[in-house]
Amino acid sequence: MLGIIGAMDEEVAKVKEQMQNVDVMTKAAMEFFKGTLSGQPVVVVRSGIGKVNAAMCAQILIDEYHVDAIINTGIAGSLNASIDIGDIVLSTDTLEHDMDAVAFGYPVGQIPRMDTLSFEADAKLRAVAKAACEKVNPEVKVFEGRVVSGDQFISDKAKKKWLVENFAGYCTEMEGAAIAHAAYLNNVPFLIIRAISDKADDSASVDYPTFEAKAIEHSVKLLLELCSRL
Repeated sequence: MLGIIGAMDEEVAKVKEQMQNVDVMTKAAMEFFKGTLSGQPVVVVRSGIGKVNAAMCAQILIDEYHVDAIINTGIAGSLNASIDIGDIVLSTDTLEHDMDAVAFGYPVGQIPRMDTLSFEADAKLRAVAKAACEKVNPEVKVFEGRVVSGDQFISDKAKKKWLVENFAGYCTEMEGAAIAHAAYLNNVPFLIIRAISDKADDSASVDYPTFEAKAIEHSVKLLLELCSRL
């Protein structure tokens, strides 16, 4: 069974519309929709925004539904000049950019007493997602790279520059690394899929509402094709 997490209602509503044989369970103020999507058994859920909500959601999927893998779908701000609004980023790995234990000798982004700086995404899931996206979203580009997460909406050029210089991230958002963190601790494969809604700079607050719907449309088409291939 595949767990599919979106942070906001807008990111999962159109996915839920495509599901069959749905049962709903509520836990921790989250509604878990269990059913099938493109013939694949799935649980689709809105986690809420931010790292704590996201990590809790992933853990419930693992504990209650024993999911075989987790996909986190949603929107993000681009950190790479080559990645335009509407394009898709598939995570090679992800980290928490707002974790800072430098005073204890850790590189910025690394969680103290953990054996990794970043959490590696599943290469097989990424390959299937890339092929699926190229088929159903031929008008956009697909990138594979690092996703960086923190409890911040990035809309400042200086902060964007800092993220690029420190982490070489491809995009930034608020949930992926927390889901990856939970998946890593439970040894569950995961992939973060992000459609770009803004440039994570001074234009972000203007771009985001304008391009959110289009970015979500690309994500939904990708998810449906991905499920049909698993």
